[in-house]
Amino acid sequence: MLTAASKILNKSALATTTRAMPLFLSTFPSPTAAAPTVPPLRPPPSQNPGPHLRLPPPPRRALSFIAAAEPAGAPFRTPGRTMESLATSAAAAASAKVTYLSQRDAAEIDKQLMGPLGFSVDQLMELAGLSVAAAVVEVYKLSEHTRVLIICGPGNNGGDGLVAARHLYHFGYKPSVCYPKRTAKPLYSGLVTQLEALAIPFLPVEDLPQDLSGQFDIVIDAMFGFSFHGTPRPPFDDLIQRLLLLSVIGDSVKRLPIVSVDIPSGWHVEEGDINGGGIKPDMLVSLTAPKLCAKKFNGPHHFLGGRFVPPPILRKYGLELPPYPGTSMCVRVGKAPSVDISSLRENYISPELTENQVMPCPFNQFHRWFNEAVTAGLREPNAMALTTVNKAGKPSSRMVLLKGVDKHGFVWYTNYGSQKAHDLSENSNAALLFYWNEMNRQVRVEGSVQKVSLEESEKYFHSRPRGSQLGAIVSKQSTVIAGRDILQQAYKELEQKYSDG
Repeated sequence: MLTAASKILNKSALATTTRAMPLFLSTFPSPTAAAPTVPPLRPPPSQNPGPHLRLPPPPRRALSFIAAAEPAGAPFRTPGRTMESLATSAAAAASAKVTYLSQRDAAEIDKQLMGPLGFSVDQLMELAGLSVAAAVVEVYKLSEHTRVLIICGPGNNGGDGLVAARHLYHFGYKPSVCYPKRTAKPLYSGLVTQLEALAIPFLPVEDLPQDLSGQFDIVIDAMFGFSFHGTPRPPFDDLIQRLLLLSVIGDSVKRLPIVSVDIPSGWHVEEGDINGGGIKPDMLVSLTAPKLCAKKFNGPHHFLGGRFVPPPILRKYGLELPPYPGTSMCVRVGKAPSVDISSLRENYISPELTENQVMPCPFNQFHRWFNEAVTAGLREPNAMALTTVNKAGKPSSRMVLLKGVDKHGFVWYTNYGSQKAHDLSENSNAALLFYWNEMNRQVRVEGSVQKVSLEESEKYFHSRPRGSQLGAIVSKQSTVIAGRDILQQAYKELEQKYSDG
């Protein structure tokens, strides 16, 4: 890695001269004395940039880079789907009470959905299959569980499996389908046609190996749902036996995971695995609401899918269901299993990056990669970790938002009374880190920081929404307050004070 002289500017007041900018394990030759030509960059707009207060005019700028942005913003914002909201949803789901349905109630709810409530069977099947695929993605990483076998029965449960196969294909998995007893109805024929158009293989039972673990990474059991009665007949009895062989392997780490859709095939809908000799799925994806047999499920992953239950059904049957997080089509039921942190691994798959593929100027390379991150639809690609160090040598990091970058540096905004601003007043050296997980890329920027002009700060502050301006003034960053009500009261008073606009 070679160094590139540059500078980072904080437009709330801070600008930095960076001495090195390593870009994802690539090497950049030092730029010439002439400043590189860097096109202006416009990060995605944010409704909640960081708080800002005025300061006296800054010292003269030095060299090259500008740095950017604080996500904390006004203290009264309502974020879309923050990590805090996800954590809250997960905690709420884990502690939520859950209603378990009898076979009769499950059948009646289906009739209500497809009768007076206006759903069609293909709509419910599409939502159910998507839920199954989403639950698989939640637990089984594509890098480790690419090959998926979906065993489909002749009824609606099998239709859910066919839909799940399509979605898993589009999620990047390699599904194969075993569908020995095809239903001649147009709905099912259409699903088969869709899968054939994607070149998803249909495997006859006789072509399946006795030991499925050699050719597949996951098996999805979509044979029988809650309406099934009696004893499974050929060839499903044999297929269940093959899944039983997988269930008896002692080491759960080496065992091929089994995902059952709504009901583990062969189980009694209400009493579960009556004789104790049934399959032992690792994941159960209940649909609409868990059935009574789910109480007997002891596997590590129980999810609820089918995010379509309307309030009239909830009221009529007294259903208590866990809240779905964000826009997810599935939600975990109960607590997630404990995780061995040391065992968490990811196989990174990235295109080759060689020195002759990157641009001579790291500023231009940053622009290219940043624009690619924006184009890819990454959430807040302008988010970056800002690390500061106080005079005692104690470092601290936080996430901020990039608000501009050009040949003068990277720009972000902050409250001059914050800890980061205090650190920088004692030690102007700082570091930025951009991390674009979905692209397997990171960018480091290191250097010193200085304030930008008062005019630049004023221009930005007055470009912010009114609520963000008021929240920024009220919020005294890095200070202890008696309670949230203090902030809320101060906000209301300021809102009334400037009610004339």
